[in-house]
Amino acid sequence: MIGKSSVTSDIFIGGGGPEYATQQFLKLDYANRHGLIAGATGTGKTVTLQILAEGFANAGVPVFLSDVKGDLSGLAKAGSPTHKLHAPFSERAAKIGFANFSYDAFPVTFWDVFGDQGHPVRTTVSEMGPLLLSRLLNLTEAQEGIINIAFRLADEEGLPLLDLKDLQSLLVWIGENAKTLALRYGNVSSSSIGAIQRRLLVLENQGGTGLFGEPALQLSDLMRRDSQGRGQINILAADKLMGAPALYATFLLWLLSELFEELPEVGDPDKPKLVFFFDEAHLLFDDAPKALVDKVEQVARLIRSKGVGVYFITQNPADVPEDILGQLGNRIQHALRAFTAKDKKELRMAADTYRENPEFDTEIAIREVGVGEAVTSMLEKKGVPGVVERTLIRPPSSHLGPISATERADIMAQSDMAARYNKTVDRKSAYEILKQRADAASQEAEHSEDLAEQASALEREFNAARRYSGQRVARSTSRRSTRARKQPETIGSALTNAVLKELSGTTGRRMVRGILGSLFKGR
Repeated sequence: MIGKSSVTSDIFIGGGGPEYATQQFLKLDYANRHGLIAGATGTGKTVTLQILAEGFANAGVPVFLSDVKGDLSGLAKAGSPTHKLHAPFSERAAKIGFANFSYDAFPVTFWDVFGDQGHPVRTTVSEMGPLLLSRLLNLTEAQEGIINIAFRLADEEGLPLLDLKDLQSLLVWIGENAKTLALRYGNVSSSSIGAIQRRLLVLENQGGTGLFGEPALQLSDLMRRDSQGRGQINILAADKLMGAPALYATFLLWLLSELFEELPEVGDPDKPKLVFFFDEAHLLFDDAPKALVDKVEQVARLIRSKGVGVYFITQNPADVPEDILGQLGNRIQHALRAFTAKDKKELRMAADTYRENPEFDTEIAIREVGVGEAVTSMLEKKGVPGVVERTLIRPPSSHLGPISATERADIMAQSDMAARYNKTVDRKSAYEILKQRADAASQEAEHSEDLAEQASALEREFNAARRYSGQRVARSTSRRSTRARKQPETIGSALTNAVLKELSGTTGRRMVRGILGSLFKGR
């Protein structure tokens, strides 16, 4: 028997009656070995996620989870025995030996990429990095190369990439300087830049603008405890976000990567520092390039040493790559339906991943368990997988289903995170710096044009003045010539002209030579 006040290092999962196994627990010291919650739609995965979140919170472990359908907001409100969905819970609690079962609310912080149903959760373009950003935009190899050039130039030029307009401005600058950059980075195609800009426009239309900016999310704000020492349950509103699957998957993967990069090594702690639930996990791996899958595998393998447990929630274990699936030690498998040959093959593969129980056929059990039941296998001492068991999942203490919009708004208004994240900060970054440079260059160009225009005007004035002066000189000379022609010829001038005429003739030339010759001979 286990009660709410029992002192235990384990999280109670469920138990059974005469046809079921003994009580099942998730050991806290192995909770960072990751886990899997799988099952077809409507088999109880959401309730299982809810009771795990409650168990971790009661153990003082903060939780981050995505609320795809809006149902998990009920964690913030205590359940009620008068609720139609809660009525059978007391009976089930008694059946599985969950003594002193009671209803309770849990400390919850709501987050939302769009800022509607929770506090805005943001990151910067720089923190997202070129690999995840290329995945988000579904870029080709050539386009991803340009994104890498953009990030390199941002570092070298001191251009902070905080939001989408920073990246868009930098791409424009790259296009304008493509010839110069080609000498260092290779060909930069304007068509590739245009394709990236169009993808960014699509992301804006999907509401992705709100994801990038400041203040960026601080991981320490996800790892808080309340005054009673219970771990904070961070709920990401994902019902609207699911309309942009790539944005949803990329954001959660970014968050996982940030935890991996920033948290220190802690070895094997007594309990996790944070537990991360990744709902609709297949969205992470659908059409994902190998480089991204390798990145997820690396993070999943190494992040447990940082004290972080990762739990994937999906319809079928086949949605998770085999290399990652092999690292998920704690498993809760709800019913799988086998209607086609492919379904039967996947069911058989799912059953083969469990440690066999001689009491029943695992494949048949997975197909036959009802709603609220599961086939479970938890890690035991030394990390050995437990024998597979059929288990009735314990009822949740919190409200089953969503809370009202008014109740959500009240919780958000009372949260300390409102003052920290609700107001956007737009500090000087790449967009402003490049705009400032462009404005300075434009002003300099205008100044140069003004100087050129002034010089041209002075040159025109000078040429006009010179032409005017030449015309005056010409008119003055003409007038003097005219006056000279009009003067009457005197006796002296007539004699002078006669002498000059005579000297210019043959006789005169001989005379001059004779005179000059006698003069030079005399010397």
